[in-house]
Amino acid sequence: MLVRMTLRKGFLCFGLAIAVKAVAQTAFLTADSVAVFYPKDYDATQHQPSPIFIHELTPLSPLTSHHSPLTPVFTSTADGHSIATIHVGSDVDLYGTGEVTGPLRRNGRTISLWNVDTPAYGVDGGSHLYQSHPWVMGLRPDGTAFGIIADNTWKQTITTSDNVVFDSEGPAFRVVIIERESPQAVMQALVNLTGTMELPPLWALGYQQCRFSYHPDSRVKEIADLLRRHRIPSDVIWMDIHYMDAYKIFTFHPKEFSDPKGLNDYLHERNFKTVYMIDPGVKVEEGYFVDDQGTAGDYWVKDREGKPYVGNVWPGPCHFPDFTREDVRTWWATLYKDYMATGIDGVWNDMNEPSVFGGPGGTMPVDNRHEMGSHLRFHNIFGLNMVSASRQGLLLANPNKRLFILSRSNFLGGHRYAATWTGDNLSSIDQMKLSVPMSLTLGLSGQPFNGPDIGGFCENVNAELLAQWTAMGVYFPFVRNHTIDGSVDQEPWAFGEEVLNSCRTAIERRYMLMPYVYTAFREASINGMPVMRPLFMADPKDRTLRSEDQAFLLGGDLMITPRWAENVAQPHNGSWQIVNLSSMSSFHDDLHQAELRQRPGSIIPMAQLAQSTAELRTDSLTLLVCLDTDGKACGQVYEDEGDGFSYRDGNYLLSRFDATLQKRLLTVTMTPAEGKMSETDRTLRIGYVKNGRVQYSAWQHGCTATLRIKN
Repeated sequence: MLVRMTLRKGFLCFGLAIAVKAVAQTAFLTADSVAVFYPKDYDATQHQPSPIFIHELTPLSPLTSHHSPLTPVFTSTADGHSIATIHVGSDVDLYGTGEVTGPLRRNGRTISLWNVDTPAYGVDGGSHLYQSHPWVMGLRPDGTAFGIIADNTWKQTITTSDNVVFDSEGPAFRVVIIERESPQAVMQALVNLTGTMELPPLWALGYQQCRFSYHPDSRVKEIADLLRRHRIPSDVIWMDIHYMDAYKIFTFHPKEFSDPKGLNDYLHERNFKTVYMIDPGVKVEEGYFVDDQGTAGDYWVKDREGKPYVGNVWPGPCHFPDFTREDVRTWWATLYKDYMATGIDGVWNDMNEPSVFGGPGGTMPVDNRHEMGSHLRFHNIFGLNMVSASRQGLLLANPNKRLFILSRSNFLGGHRYAATWTGDNLSSIDQMKLSVPMSLTLGLSGQPFNGPDIGGFCENVNAELLAQWTAMGVYFPFVRNHTIDGSVDQEPWAFGEEVLNSCRTAIERRYMLMPYVYTAFREASINGMPVMRPLFMADPKDRTLRSEDQAFLLGGDLMITPRWAENVAQPHNGSWQIVNLSSMSSFHDDLHQAELRQRPGSIIPMAQLAQSTAELRTDSLTLLVCLDTDGKACGQVYEDEGDGFSYRDGNYLLSRFDATLQKRLLTVTMTPAEGKMSETDRTLRIGYVKNGRVQYSAWQHGCTATLRIKN
């Protein structure tokens, strides 16, 4: 019998093929001191161009022994596996590994990288989901950090213990190792390699309502009207596959959605944006223009015999575009122009693992062929290549608008093209709680714009679960309520006044915090810092925070603790103050609202309540001030047009706040720091945060506000 030998948890494990050890043949440093290691049998044609990096990794200097204690050991096996083992030690806390179930701290886990359609995370025990991120971040006891990238799209596993082991079913691959002084610096180095997320349109940060599906169009209008009637701040309504004609993409149902432009106009008049679904499966049907064009161009993925592959999805038998080809991506992009001309604002690329009903493992056969090689190589980046093509299409259709694309499947580096959600979760307390470490882990894996389906997608939500999930979910980067076809109604008003009031209160707080949230997204687009952050980023040297995955940070200054959380670790770097916002929303706190704590030494900008981001104004700001022990605080706010690309030419304003306390007189000054946008006529008020109370000043014109603090 053949035996595979790999290092796992510090000792040898035996499987099914003898491993042959091979050391790194070459290693070098890039311009920003990132180490790249190559096995001696590396074949660039099997891995490059890499979808992970924005530029090919260029050697600057030979690697010295002083750069890092981390060096991969490359091995190969008789059954064709390629393995990279990196000894990291037993005292390191490990994070990342992408979209996964389980706790935030990833030590002692094995994760499969093979994208799959997995309702309720039920396939293979949730060991692999819709996305793959061959990335591990480590945090040492002293707060220094490292990151490891396996530049490999082939089917593989990651094992995290004393050794980080990447075990691939493909050819030998290179490994990239980042060494930095903090986890924040590692995130910056990661996006230096993989690129940053583009700044999304402001409307994409608002509350969004969806189900599988709202139909016909009269039902969509009814949902919009109910959101406004119940005064639930909201920005987006989503269209799932029932808007299509027989589930054929880029079409509209001739009866139920006979006037898509009229529907979109109706929603736009009420300050709603629309997002419509486009799947990759193209119905096999002569006379259907998408299938005709794809067949004429020979654009389809092939089976092992070289014939266009046919697999069943929602429309029945479908062809699948070979998105690895540039000409296919260009063709796909042309399909969006007329489609978006109906007034569609964003696109939802779903089912793009790709999901195939009845296919092996719920997807294509691994021996399918792309023009560039085996499906085993390109399966995990099928979704990434699809959203890359969709992004090109949206830019062609609306070159002056920022893009919003949501994708279920993706890969490390795919944040450049699309936001994501955590897939078809379950309406359960356990999966509500699980959504916190899942979203945190996605953020630590380079995907800052993410979130779960609020309320859960599969099965039926109940009143208590919807209220709790909404009260927590409004502080995630992506905020969408979504449920499956045939489930009970899941809108905020579906369970009576008490739940409606709880949901409304939470959503109102999202909108009042929008200047702060938008500033956090701008930071993510600059330096890769997650919008939603693990608590250990408040103090990377505090080891008591390393496993905390109930509470989390929104931006760098606001700690969110869900009402259901127990025994939450607290940062020890100063006294984080409870922020009570009851007086600023329509209803007072209830038993569902999350606890908010503010970092000492920070200033958080808040807007007055608006029913959509189209109505949001930043000329009147409430500045929540939490002083440090020296009686000082600072903060910032980012403003631009909320859409379009003029900010790239400097048409934005980044302003700084500075607060000082002298003899109980608190003074806050707002000064421009960056940007060419004209400063607006301001009205400010101070909210002094102390001991669970907020003391407010009167509204004051100008860029300075004062408050005399009471005892």
